[in-house]
Amino acid sequence: MKQVYIYTDGACRGNPGRGGWGAILIYGSFKREISGGEPSTTNNRMELTAAIEALSLLKEPCKVTLTSDSKYLIDAIEKKWVDSWIKKGWRKADGSKVLNIDLWEKLLSLLKVHDVSLVWVHGHTGHEYNERCDQLATAFADSFT
Repeated sequence: MKQVYIYTDGACRGNPGRGGWGAILIYGSFKREISGGEPSTTNNRMELTAAIEALSLLKEPCKVTLTSDSKYLIDAIEKKWVDSWIKKGWRKADGSKVLNIDLWEKLLSLLKVHDVSLVWVHGHTGHEYNERCDQLATAFADSFT
């Protein structure tokens, strides 16, 4: 299985507001930057979208190390919050409806295809790829007027 490294970040100008996401995929000496956004969205939607868009580019099952500064993304998978939400009919512990179900479903389907290890990194602390993903995300968010 090919080893791919993915770095992601999401950004929002207001929450909700103008949003952007950025991702970097690295396989061997190959590096690709991607970005996108929405004129009205939330930061969490952009964090999830970055991971989805990056994983969607992989043309075959891969071993992936996905690094993000999003505790929402990382903790929901690593702490198995998402498993609990599904068992409860996409409800949180307090009974309220989980947000971003459409994106969680897409992400979960991609996680079944690839062997993904998640790594959390503290944002805005000089991590080269996290900083670059933030630049990509904020530039896209700022492109909406």
